[in-house]
Amino acid sequence: MRERWEEQDRRRAREFDAFVAGAAGRLLHTATLLTGDRAAAERLLTAALARTYAGWDKLRGEDPYDLARRELAARYANTAWRRRRPRGGVLDGLTAQERLIVVLRLREDVSEEQAAAQLGLPADRVRATCLRAVSRLRSSSRTGLGTGAERRARGRRRTADEPADDGPPGRAAPRAVTTGSAGDGGAWRRPGGAGSTGSAGSTGSAGRAPTRPRPPAAGESGP
Repeated sequence: MRERWEEQDRRRAREFDAFVAGAAGRLLHTATLLTGDRAAAERLLTAALARTYAGWDKLRGEDPYDLARRELAARYANTAWRRRRPRGGVLDGLTAQERLIVVLRLREDVSEEQAAAQLGLPADRVRATCLRAVSRLRSSSRTGLGTGAERRARGRRRTADEPADDGPPGRAAPRAVTTGSAGDGGAWRRPGGAGSTGSAGSTGSAGRAPTRPRPPAAGESGP
């Protein structure tokens, strides 16, 4: 009997380790969206996985990811809803309840009925809360008052090939186009311009045409 129990423990440990190896990354991302903080997300996920492991033998064919997600949401709801509004992350500005509903509905694709049953809320309230939260996030994005993480993400997406539109509406600002190699001084020209495509030394200052030679004065010999 003891050997049978030990074998069951080893089997459960193997199955759980395989599950964590495949699902921990996604669950951690979900936890980070909820908490807005990586350290807090790791603590939340650790507690949820501990509860998942404890109930492993009761799965009876159920997807262990669903169990882990329910444990994650339940622990977050039991702690965050009784505290002040969470700060940080891409969902900054939303209440704890709004964060959880948005994450369950849009990130985890949980139906309104399932989310309502899990949270103990009417389905119409889940729907209204999700719509209100999404509208708030879209409004923040349109007005440029998004979260710091959103602003940093937008800044990273702007590269040298995507210049800022500093000119009149509908007209992009001109940008330099590299035509030489790194070893020739970074020769360049502007689109449609008459700049040189040779080395930097053949054009003088960047962006200026070469100086026209003056004609020889009286009494001077030509070149």
